[in-house]
Amino acid sequence: MGKLSDNIRKLYLFSFLQMMLFPMAIITLFWKDHAGLSLTQILLLQSIFSVATLALDYPAGYVSDRLGYRCALNIASVLGIIGWGIYIWADSFASVLLAEIILGMSLSFISGSDSALLFETLRAQGEEQSYARHQGRMHGFAQAGEAAGAILAGVIYACEPRLPFILQVAVWGAALMVTRQLADSPRAHGPVRSHLAEAIATARYAFGENRHLRYTILLNTVLGIASFYPVWLIQPYMQHAGVPVAWFGPVWAGANLTVAVCALASHRLHNRLGDRGMVLLFLFLVVIGYLGLGLAAGVWGFLFYYLLTCMRGLRGPMMLAHTQRESASANRAATLSLQSVSFRLLFVVTGPLVGRLADQGGVGRGFYLLFYAFLVTLPLLAILFLRHAPRQA
Repeated sequence: MGKLSDNIRKLYLFSFLQMMLFPMAIITLFWKDHAGLSLTQILLLQSIFSVATLALDYPAGYVSDRLGYRCALNIASVLGIIGWGIYIWADSFASVLLAEIILGMSLSFISGSDSALLFETLRAQGEEQSYARHQGRMHGFAQAGEAAGAILAGVIYACEPRLPFILQVAVWGAALMVTRQLADSPRAHGPVRSHLAEAIATARYAFGENRHLRYTILLNTVLGIASFYPVWLIQPYMQHAGVPVAWFGPVWAGANLTVAVCALASHRLHNRLGDRGMVLLFLFLVVIGYLGLGLAAGVWGFLFYYLLTCMRGLRGPMMLAHTQRESASANRAATLSLQSVSFRLLFVVTGPLVGRLADQGGVGRGFYLLFYAFLVTLPLLAILFLRHAPRQA
């Protein structure tokens, strides 16, 4: 076990490795061409992935609070090795589904644990006011990792479709070596009562008693889903537009570098614009991004996707900082997991429908319809979030 003072740089490295996803830039093509899945099945698959994550997310966060964040991240790394290992021979919906369920379990143990360990480490050092800056750096390292994994993904996939998954197993082996060296921080513990009562109390606090936390979670959920649909639709969108497969890796890398740069700049921009200015910027980027994806039909239409990745990078550190400030130390990971549960639940409900719209009417038309959906929902949630946010000095 390492020293507490070393946690931050190790969390940066873990974020890089966690998101160094060699298969991501081509995985939709793999599902279509080697597992025989339709877009409806692909979105259904991701909904099932979300159900697996949803079922374990809050319990995993609760376990993380009780057994330690280091333990949770070790479990996540082992599950990551197993899940990506299954992909090496996966060739059907059933085998891909098994891999995705295990990877969903892995994500559940990461969800909240890495950010909670970062916050508690800073808190123990008396530097919790710098959380947004460090969280932005974690996001930056994560997206840099994904860009590094994506840059040659198309070339690797063209040479051998299974090679990206073999490389991914090695990456998660390295991640396990990092998580084993983390140190758990001292933190407050909740009152002694039943686990179920503690879990219910945390959920009641997040969605009932604390209005600011409630609308932070809800706004973050919808903004998150706005940046998530294109992850699974942008590859067939580019394929239909005639973008060469060799471009897929660099395009994906560019998108993730955009997230990285924006995440690193998020806390500085937030200091200048404040909550209101940042939320208005989020809404603008979502609306223009989806409208452009819906109306553009040429090879370069995918560039509107970069507006959504920009929003994703700017959103993370700011919204997580709001959630962290409103969370109790004893249940920090569980509270952060509730945010992930909210996101996954929304995707489970809407994902297959979006996939069917893309299959039946085309991906571009699907983006155009989503433009109207976000145009209606996001302004309302933004108003509620800003109304209950604490006044800024």
